[in-house]
Amino acid sequence: MVSADELKYWVAFSGIAGIGRVRISQLREYFGSLQDAWKAPEGKLKQAGLDSRSIDALVTLRPRISLDAEMEKLERHRVKVLVYEDPPYPSRLKEIYDYPPVLYVRGSLPAEDEPCLAVVGTRRPTIYGRQVTEEIVADLARSKITIVSGLARGVDSVAHRAALDAGGKTVAVFASGLDIVYPGENAKLAQAIMEHGALISEYPLGVKPRAENFPLRNRIMSGLSLGVLVVEAGERSGALITAHQAVEQNREVFAIPGSILSPASQGTNRLIQEGAKLVHNYTDILQELNLTIVVQQAEIKEFSPTEHSTLECSVESAILKQLTSEPNHIDEICRRSGLTMPEVSSTLAMLELKGMARQVGSMNYVLARRN
Repeated sequence: MVSADELKYWVAFSGIAGIGRVRISQLREYFGSLQDAWKAPEGKLKQAGLDSRSIDALVTLRPRISLDAEMEKLERHRVKVLVYEDPPYPSRLKEIYDYPPVLYVRGSLPAEDEPCLAVVGTRRPTIYGRQVTEEIVADLARSKITIVSGLARGVDSVAHRAALDAGGKTVAVFASGLDIVYPGENAKLAQAIMEHGALISEYPLGVKPRAENFPLRNRIMSGLSLGVLVVEAGERSGALITAHQAVEQNREVFAIPGSILSPASQGTNRLIQEGAKLVHNYTDILQELNLTIVVQQAEIKEFSPTEHSTLECSVESAILKQLTSEPNHIDEICRRSGLTMPEVSSTLAMLELKGMARQVGSMNYVLARRN
């Protein structure tokens, strides 16, 4: 863990344009500490490998920055600071090349073993886009998948709200300091996200949401996640940037198909042509990410042995009522029984072990013959 005295210099450097993780590593290696680097003269900074532009920015800004005042402001806004050497820093994010050296957090980040999925799309979704986002995100949230998005208007906001309404967790990544909610109309939504997830940023307090910050913000959204779901996106949508960054980060890309006549679906349809996974429903995502078993285990852990025993009988009974000699897809069983995918999937597995149900391929099930 970085000491409190050293932490304020990490905060200070995070506000200097052009000084990211690589530059910080160079400075620490040359000077031994960021404190010494912060106080170093221009000549030494040049010897340490900083370019003239970064040196100019540092020399200009450091007299104006009160380090103690910055730390007090962070404490006042209840913002936690994580540097990439801290154990709580998300390990999945550190898998990408240009991960941020400093993260600012309000709320609680997902645990290391909690799967996350980024959901992005147009700021002007169609009725279809809103409906699909609400349904798929709600199912994912109920399946214990944390939803990551960017708090923007449109699909981002719909995804955050759907996750919260389903009782799930969600994370919003800012393109500004955490004291500046953008757009302002999402202030209440940001508060709700903080209470049931986290708000995060790589920018210190006071940084405004400049246009160039948004593509950089998107790499964090995909970096935190196992994959990215693009709901609706035009040919030039920023959501496509997130999808392409996900590919570079070796993350899965999912896309919702849309009408070939809809401008809002031109980008998503092209992603599918380029190899993105076409998504009909949330089970497509769980299966592609191999999360079905993980979700089942998380669901089972919520119940005590007595509760689980009682619940098991009632759930088995409800599912058996849906099974016949004709194949029924697991999605149809979920719809008819009113049960969640984790409940149905884990119970079907138990029914198979008991010889009461049988899978006949492609997630279709029949009632097993009794001897």
